[in-house]
Amino acid sequence: MMSRWKLSIGSAGAIGRRKLKIDALPTTAYVMIGEGCVRNCAFCSQARESTTQSKFLSRVAWDAIPEEEAAAQLGAAFQAGKIKRVCLQVVNRPDSFQAILRALEELRKYGPLPIVVSGYITSVAEAKELFARGAERIGLALDVAEPELFSKIKGGSWQARWELLCACAEAFPGKMTTHLIVGLGEKEVTMWKLIAECYKRKITVGLFAFTPLKGTKMAMVPPPDRGSYRRLQIALELLKQGVSIEQVVCDKQRIIAFNVCNLRQRLADGKAFLTSGCLDCNRPYYNEKPRDVLYNYHRPLSPEEVQQALTESGVVGC
Repeated sequence: MMSRWKLSIGSAGAIGRRKLKIDALPTTAYVMIGEGCVRNCAFCSQARESTTQSKFLSRVAWDAIPEEEAAAQLGAAFQAGKIKRVCLQVVNRPDSFQAILRALEELRKYGPLPIVVSGYITSVAEAKELFARGAERIGLALDVAEPELFSKIKGGSWQARWELLCACAEAFPGKMTTHLIVGLGEKEVTMWKLIAECYKRKITVGLFAFTPLKGTKMAMVPPPDRGSYRRLQIALELLKQGVSIEQVVCDKQRIIAFNVCNLRQRLADGKAFLTSGCLDCNRPYYNEKPRDVLYNYHRPLSPEEVQQALTESGVVGC
């Protein structure tokens, strides 16, 4: 049987397979490899016990396409400047590592296409092999900020996952990404400390808002407080601007202030509120519906949107 990849609907639009009415197409093409995960993450549509249709990951639907056809069209889209990279979203299956290797081999036929592998690796040796086979970056998702919540929501050991992420980051400086999901029950201050620790270790952070999905165990849990999310976005952006960790002031629960002058001027371009993570990753409408206020903007913000985000944060600059 011919292997099939799944392209997100937006990615299918970006490479010309679909006609979409959207204000901005993805700049990265997202490809799901496999379906029906062996793990049982409480928030995920691909979880073992999820009753969500298999064509979904998060709230995004995906088109199934023959592997060779998908790879050829992705390669052509990259050469035409329609996309800037490919992100392989690999569902954890017994054969998933071999599936990643096959996908890398297929995509490398089409030149220097930057490829991110976002999947479940188990060792530094596996990361080394993926880089050797053509991966530009590897995403190793923590998702959950607190060990006890990790055990309940994802299963397994947060500490083991963190140690593997740190070991990979040490072996391959600046080439590792992790995803963190806000709104899974963690304290805001705990999430911030984890973001700061990742940044110190040159681990790129992709920050996402929890999205309740029908058919998952957490379907009835609400999305995170928007003010909390904005404060974390601002804190991450200030790190990128060279602000020290100590200038982000916290109490025992949350960020309460930024000890930074000209704060509003620093944030006036709205970059703090764009989708964070790997370069050229914008993920349109991954966290929310088009009619909702966006947690992660996939396009430049208007001055009014920047002002709204700053107001939501509850932060007042010097």
